[in-house]
Formats: sequence, C-alpha cells, structure tokens
Amino acid sequence: MPNITGSNPHISVVSPVYKAEKIVAELVRQLHENLAALTADYEIVLVNDASPDESWPAIAAECAKDKRVKGINLSRNFGQHYAITAGLHYAAGEWVVVMDCDLQDRPDEIPNLYRKAQGEGWDIVYARRSMRQDGIMKRMTSWAFGIILGWLSGINTDNVANFGIYHKKVISEYNKMSEYARSFGSLIRYLGFRSCIVDVLHGKRLYGKSSYSLKQLFRLATDVTLSNSNKPLKWTVGVGFIISLFSFILAFYNMAAKLTGMIQLPGYTTTVFSIWFVGGMILFVLGVLGLYVGRVFDQVKGRQLFVVKDEINISD
Repeated sequence: MPNITGSNPHISVVSPVYKAEKIVAELVRQLHENLAALTADYEIVLVNDASPDESWPAIAAECAKDKRVKGINLSRNFGQHYAITAGLHYAAGEWVVVMDCDLQDRPDEIPNLYRKAQGEGWDIVYARRSMRQDGIMKRMTSWAFGIILGWLSGINTDNVANFGIYHKKVISEYNKMSEYARSFGSLIRYLGFRSCIVDVLHGKRLYGKSSYSLKQLFRLATDVTLSNSNKPLKWTVGVGFIISLFSFILAFYNMAAKLTGMIQLPGYTTTVFSIWFVGGMILFVLGVLGLYVGRVFDQVKGRQLFVVKDEINISD
C-alpha cells in the first residue's frame, strides 16, 4: 500500500458512500461540527463505491472546501465492506471511526464513543443501536438476518453493525487480513482486542432507502458463515447419519412386514421416494461443499480487494 498521508491525524472517520448525493454535504457538516469539539486534527475519508448517482461530484465538492475531507472513488461497485476496507487502508488516525453515510449512524455520538475509549482504555467501542428508526420490514429483515447469522456462524451481532471507534493498532491488524469474502464486523471480532458496547441513538435516514435487499442480506450471511464457520459441513455429516438411520429402520420394517404378510405387493412409491430423497440430499451436500470450494477458488486467485479510480486530497 502507498504512504497515504504525510501527517498523522488524531481521529479518522471512514464512511462508504452509495446513492447518497443528497446526504454527503450534511454528513460532512455534522462531522466537522462534532469532530472539532474533540480535536482540530482529524480527517474524513469518504469512499464512493461507484454510486450510480452524483455522489462522487458531491464528495469532490466537499473535498474542495476542506483538505481534511478526502475522497476515494472505486473503479466499480465492490460492496459496502470492500469500500470500508479501502477507506481503512487510507485512514491514518490514531483513532478510526467507521460509520454509514446515511446519518442513521449519528455523528453526534462520536464524542461519546471517543470518551469511552479514552477514559477506560478500550481498543474498540462498538455502537449498539437503541430504538431503531427503520421501517418495520427493515427491522424484521435485520432481526432475521442477525438470528440466522448467529445460528449459522456462531457470531452474536447483538444489534451492533459497523459503527464504532477503533484504535489504530486494531485497524493495522485488520488491514493485514486478505480474506476475499469480507465482513467488517466478523473480521474485527476475530482480532480479539479489548472491546465494549455503548448504546447510541439511531437516527432516521435523511434521504432514500437502504441499498440492502433481502437477497443481499442472505448473500452477506452466507459469506460470513462460510468464512468463519465449518458448521454447515458438520451438519451435512449429521444429516447423512440421520438418513442412514432412517433407511436402516425403513429396511428393517419392510423385511418384518414382508415376513409377517403385511406387504402383499412390493411397493413402488416407497422406492421412488427413497431415490428422490437420497438423491436430493446428495445434491445438497455437494452444493455445500461447492460453496466452500468456490470460496477457496476466489481466495487463491489473489486478486486485489478493491481498485481505486480517483483520489482527492490524498498525499503520495
């Protein structure tokens, strides 16, 4: 990675930007207001994840007003967690705040996170959203996502997303991780630094709606699970044992029924059902194995996690 900046700001804020052209100016204004109360030595790193609207010109306009605002424009849409990764490679602060751009992660909570970390010596302070301001469908899908993710991967999200403050040693270790299937939260938890959770207010989305569909949430849950757990593989062993046991019981029953005269005509339905059932389970097991092999294939290609197209206010 390049030497991103010649200075070392005290606080860096990293925020991925997507479909937020009408939010960027207000986001930067609120960040300036709240960060200035802590230190004059800060930077705001905005990563445009190839947003299809005018988000990049909006970022460029804010960069022109203040050199502490830094813009990174990715060559294509890599996804939120890859955009966060890009921003963290450019962040140079002793403390790094990661937050979404939609202002549901409220900038006025940053001082609370910072004081908690400074005052009690935590390396990570996670922000837990209390009284979420999302619609009922968004809350339900997020709740279902958390339950399924915890069940599959063993990771308890505890209503904590990406919003939080992280010491530079945490970010330094995170930047060494080269997993292609990325989830910022699960990778941070793997590192194991001292952490705590602080309840914060959850703001209303200023404009537009969440870009995460149910399909994207399912894909994220799959990526996190396959990257952090072999539980699906263990389940296939258990399913195989149950099927074998069921087949043995069924065979014993058929033999007993035949000998006692309960079966006068050999059945056809049971045979067809057994073939389709076992065949379906074989395909299911092969599919699970294929998902893991596919992740290995993606990883061994060794491609870069993100590609930067444009930079603003970034020192060589």
